Amino acid sequence: MARDITITTRELTPFEQLVLGLLCEGKSNISIARDTNHTEKAVENTISRAAKVFNISSDGDTNVRVLLALAFRTHYGDKAFDRLGVPCAHFELNADGQSLCNRDMH
Repeated sequence: MARDITITTRELTPFEQLVLGLLCEGKSNISIARDTNHTEKAVENTISRAAKVFNISSDGDTNVRVLLALAFRTHYGDKAFDRLGVPCAHFELNADGQSLCNRDMH
């Protein structure tokens, strides 16, 4: 089943972007809370709000964190790869320095 995980209501706040960037690095809620000096509950609420922004809801077949990480990376780029030092084989920079997927361009 295809899902629409585009931003539907608003852009993410800087804190939501920070939390989701850390989520994309594979960090747990407690680890994100420590890194951002917030409570684990604040992180949980932030992730929940961000999921709503991307129109992602929880059900028995959905891993919200995985879909949220994919949606975030699609909309905001692959900064998690940069921080983790993981090379992304199908992205390249264009003349303006923007990251583009070249997977289907060759």
